[in-house]
Amino acid sequence: MRSVREAAGRWRERLARRRERWERARAEAERRFPVITELTARLLSPGLLDAATRMASQVFLTSVPLLFAVAAFAPTGVRDQLLASLRALFGISGATDQQLQQALYGTGDLRQTTGFIGVLMALLSATSCSRAVARVCEHAWRLPKARTRVAAWRWLLWIVAWLAVLLFQGPLRDGLGAGFWLGLPLTFAASLVVWWWTTHLLLSARVGWLPLLPGALLTAAAVTAISLTARIYMPDALNRALAQYGSLGPVLMLLSWLIALCAAVTFSVTAGAVLAQGPPLNAYLGPPAPGSPHTG
Repeated sequence: MRSVREAAGRWRERLARRRERWERARAEAERRFPVITELTARLLSPGLLDAATRMASQVFLTSVPLLFAVAAFAPTGVRDQLLASLRALFGISGATDQQLQQALYGTGDLRQTTGFIGVLMALLSATSCSRAVARVCEHAWRLPKARTRVAAWRWLLWIVAWLAVLLFQGPLRDGLGAGFWLGLPLTFAASLVVWWWTTHLLLSARVGWLPLLPGALLTAAAVTAISLTARIYMPDALNRALAQYGSLGPVLMLLSWLIALCAAVTFSVTAGAVLAQGPPLNAYLGPPAPGSPHTG
């Protein structure tokens, strides 16, 4: 029994020494690489993925009825452009393309059902998506929620701008007729501008333009990469889902893709905020935002 107690005591001492060495190493890493440790802690936070999932659900619940409501009253040329953009974004073809055309062009009954008031209500309710994106940006920069009277018009403006950007995805990804070699850099540049403006707008201009640049670059790179994979993976996946599960199949596929996209956006915006507020970038990009962990 005595030997067992001695062995147990030695193990406890070893564990205590190892724990002490680990704590010293962690403290040294935090001292020498504060940005890396902060970035790791933020990206591994369980709440971050929850925020991305909520954002994806709001985007889905907003985009589908809003697109149908707009298509019900849009001129034929606008519907043609919208269809071309959705094809360019997801590479839609085959049976899924036929379903999409029926949804966008079979607008007679939809127009009677929706009405102008329905379109207006769809547009106003779509601000829930704007609020979800704004919460992701505020969480990344550790800022409180903006006052409604300051942010309300920004939520509506972001939805209108999002519709305009979606409408021109077709010619943009085609390089304005020049092909993929120009479409890829144009898509990245457009994503950079859109997400740079988005974070500034939805943060109610509480963070300057320069500190938002790293997050915009990371988000643009992530969105561009995911959009490229969508052109490769989604066409066959959507058609298989439609054949196996009916009209519900493409809906589930689209939701899965949106979760991946929103997770990439959430992680990129958060990583950009951490990098912009820590050395060495903070010396070039300006002071951190109020409430930042690097303030003071």
